[in-house]
Amino acid sequence: MDQILLQILNGLDKGSAYALIALGLTLIFGTLGVVNFAHGALFMIGAFCAVSLQKLLSWSTVTIDPTKTDFLGNPAKIKTPYVEKWFGHDWGALIIDWSVPLAILFSIPVMILIGFIMERGLIKHFYNRPHADQILVTFGLAIVLQEIIKQAFGANPIPTPAPDAFRGSFDFGVYIGFDPNAIIYPYWRMIYFTFSLVVIGAVFSFLRFTTFGMVVRAGMADRETVGLLGINIDKRFTIMFGIAAAVAGVAGVMYAPINSPNYHMGMDFLVLSFVVVVVGGMGSLPGAVLAGFLLGILESFASMNEIKSIFPGIDQIIIYLTAIVILLVRPRGLMGKRGVMEE
Repeated sequence: MDQILLQILNGLDKGSAYALIALGLTLIFGTLGVVNFAHGALFMIGAFCAVSLQKLLSWSTVTIDPTKTDFLGNPAKIKTPYVEKWFGHDWGALIIDWSVPLAILFSIPVMILIGFIMERGLIKHFYNRPHADQILVTFGLAIVLQEIIKQAFGANPIPTPAPDAFRGSFDFGVYIGFDPNAIIYPYWRMIYFTFSLVVIGAVFSFLRFTTFGMVVRAGMADRETVGLLGINIDKRFTIMFGIAAAVAGVAGVMYAPINSPNYHMGMDFLVLSFVVVVVGGMGSLPGAVLAGFLLGILESFASMNEIKSIFPGIDQIIIYLTAIVILLVRPRGLMGKRGVMEE
């Protein structure tokens, strides 16, 4: 039983990433009707926002301390981060330590701006083009963004640690009545799962309980009628593109301590996230979230040695096998609607 719970927990953090990326993809498709293959690149850029802020906060000034020497006998060079000079040693060290959570605040305006530029500068020209054209141009954009990140940060993964208070693991099993050390789980993975629930809840609440969100949902259902009411629905959809980019960005920021950011991490998640969207049902926000967590947990169980010893390589294909089965039974996905991409 403890192994089952552990695999469920392991699946939740990866499923959280799938759900957040798929949520943004579905927002863009549901509002603009665009199949955005550059969305995984937005997740990657979010992760590198965490890297960038950490490097920025660690930027140091070098002073010479004549009272100390290095191993060659020369006066020692002391590096002091500027934030420690400005805020004091204790506060400066704390700010650097919490660079990943602080990167959320840094990434949101950056990602919204990138989303606006993408939508206004490129994607708006493909609204009425076939989905194949949209896939080609956004996939090309993803490759361009990937190469820019590779040129700027290099090809190797960049470790981006979580705050000291949340490194390591805790005995999760004790809290639910298991023996000590039965279920040991990393703090940050649990935080990521909780964070994803907060973001998902915020997006759904925004769409359901705000006037702006209600207009957007109405526009998703009947764009022409909303336009006839004198509402500039295109402007609101552009804002939703920026929000979707921000969701992908903050998902990447918080995932950075789990998987060290690298230039191809967006592509790694992109294909799987599109499978999640299709399994959940094109255009269905609840379906995208449900499928994200479901496929994440299935992938976790398939990675168990006991399963792989019986079905070698099953962990690499379980998501695609599940998608095939679900689409054979429910061609529109778990919560898909009639008429979406069926023309």
